[in-house]
Amino acid sequence: MSRKSMYGTFVEGMRSGWTLGTMQLLPNMVMAFALIQILNKIGLLEVLGKVFGPLMGFFGLPGEAVTVLLTAWLSAGGGVGAAAGLYTHGTLNGTHVSILIPAIFLMGAQLQYVGRILSVAGINSRHYKMLMLIGLLNALLSMLIMRWLVL
Repeated sequence: MSRKSMYGTFVEGMRSGWTLGTMQLLPNMVMAFALIQILNKIGLLEVLGKVFGPLMGFFGLPGEAVTVLLTAWLSAGGGVGAAAGLYTHGTLNGTHVSILIPAIFLMGAQLQYVGRILSVAGINSRHYKMLMLIGLLNALLSMLIMRWLVL
């Protein structure tokens, strides 16, 4: 059994990280960023803001922030991209992003993980809804805590 040098291990890790970032994370972030721009151009972002304003206001967020949570449910990188898009658009500020970041990662990519983890691990599908609900409740609780901490 041969041992890899520290340099070889470092280079291998860099290649793996580069592949992960460029092939998996970046496309999700760019897609979400573009989605926010499209929603803004067609006026749907404003509609979402009005519809979800009261609910998101409870967390100290504008209604449009719901798009961050919806995209995060599909992909954590997408949630980050949506937050970046709304920040660039001026809809979110630093405080809003601080409130959203823990929620993105507590509920991020749940839909993907059903197939990647739960089904592979042999978890009975009747438990999926409860597991997703727990992630959502954790995310909502994190937003309340962050609102209290940052305000």
